[in-house]
Amino acid sequence: MVKRRLQRPKLVVITGPTAAGKTSLSLRIAKRFGGEVVSADSRQLYRGTEIGSDIIPGKWVGRGRARHYVAEGISHHLTAFLEPDEPITLAEYREMALRKIDEIIGRGRLPIVVGGTGLYIRAIVDNLRIPEVPPDRAMRRKLGRKTTPQLFARLKRRDPAYAARISPNNRRYLIRALEVIEATGKPFSKLQGKGRAHYDVLQLGVTRPREELYGRIESRVDEQIEEGLVKEARRLSKRFGWDIPPMTALGHRQLKGYLEGQITLEEAIRLIKRDTRRYAKRQLTWFRRDRRIRWVSGVQEAESLVRRFLKNS
Repeated sequence: MVKRRLQRPKLVVITGPTAAGKTSLSLRIAKRFGGEVVSADSRQLYRGTEIGSDIIPGKWVGRGRARHYVAEGISHHLTAFLEPDEPITLAEYREMALRKIDEIIGRGRLPIVVGGTGLYIRAIVDNLRIPEVPPDRAMRRKLGRKTTPQLFARLKRRDPAYAARISPNNRRYLIRALEVIEATGKPFSKLQGKGRAHYDVLQLGVTRPREELYGRIESRVDEQIEEGLVKEARRLSKRFGWDIPPMTALGHRQLKGYLEGQITLEEAIRLIKRDTRRYAKRQLTWFRRDRRIRWVSGVQEAESLVRRFLKNS
């Protein structure tokens, strides 16, 4: 008797740098193929940060565990569901994302993971085994007193392999990695291994020519300012301070100097645009290491790849 290998459930991932057009493509794919979106953007996890994290306008529907965010008729999961001061580890995100993906599959829908946070996507696609070390608030306070360059230098000494994989400016990732290293006595990179794949995955990458991408970034920042980014940052900083995850992200972080009277608004906007361009460049460097990503130049090409992927059993 011939044994058949069980077909893994299908999963589509849409990734790429900020402002490249991931959201619009994900909506098109979701509408065309009966999909639901699972966010893989660390900035979009938090409610009350809709402008700074560029969350697509929508509304909450349902009650209790069935409550979810709907934008343009498409259900979005892991979007604006945490309080701004609520921390989340990579391991916690992975477990929640896998649970949402399985629920979508159980409804006979296509799960579409969308975002530009490379570690989140890798945790899902490669089923990363992540150390479930609980947060150590005392250690975080201790590490939080150090500057970002000091944290990066320390991580580079303790775990050069992991330091080479993340942004030297991402305080949250730096602190978490050092926290785990202190708790386990082992390099963070050695504690992250691949598990058996849960899904049959198609990864689509969205990008633009550099000048076009940078133009889209600058236009989006201008729109965020017009929509009330400064007001949002002021409200969050007054309630939570500047050390919570959303306030260390692009957009809010650069407004700190302006709101404290140290720089002009024009200078703060210039810094947001500059730092976002730099972030997009780092994102592209990260994603281009993964040869499995299929870079697409338009909607038709993306739809063709998804159609072929879903038909292939």
